[in-house]
Amino acid sequence: MRIAKYLMTVISLISLTAFASGTKDKLPAKMTYKVDTKKSKLVWTGKKVTGAHTGTLKVKSGNLKYDGSNLTGGEFVIDMTSINTTDLSGEWKTKLDNHLKNSDFFATDKHETAKLVIKDAQFGKGGHWDVNGDLTIKGITKPIMFKANVTKKGGMVVATADIKFNRLDYGVKYNSGKFFQNLGDKMIYDDVELKVNLTAK
Repeated sequence: MRIAKYLMTVISLISLTAFASGTKDKLPAKMTYKVDTKKSKLVWTGKKVTGAHTGTLKVKSGNLKYDGSNLTGGEFVIDMTSINTTDLSGEWKTKLDNHLKNSDFFATDKHETAKLVIKDAQFGKGGHWDVNGDLTIKGITKPIMFKANVTKKGGMVVATADIKFNRLDYGVKYNSGKFFQNLGDKMIYDDVELKVNLTAK
């Protein structure tokens, strides 16, 4: 009888250990997904009285942080020297690219990168993430809020977002109606739109 009780005790302990181990494996794990810069891109749009210009920017590096199924943080660094206008060609494209890179706009010779840091993210009722972060441009950091759609499958994460920021917050005043008068059709609106598409693994 004693041997039978001893065997039952051993079996119970083994079963409990196996259960605990299995439970532990299923607990949410903290993971950091590295942004694939070749598969990620940013599309910018700047508007003026007479129309708009659109272009791309390259992602230099970045990551997205998860705790189980929850997005908890991350960041991505933008290569500002990669400013590329896509709605123009030839001489006019070259002129605009160079102008956006000089001190009138983003001064990429002194500020080669910009950065967006995710500080907090909450899953919203609409099936998207409500993100709070810090956006740094030209060495100036300002808080920013936006909505993001994030798909996580296996070892891959795809995140998309439409972000809008006011260029005046970052000292980009060129041809702004708030600082210059009588601009006419040369006035450039202050908001810049940024479509973000990140792939991380």
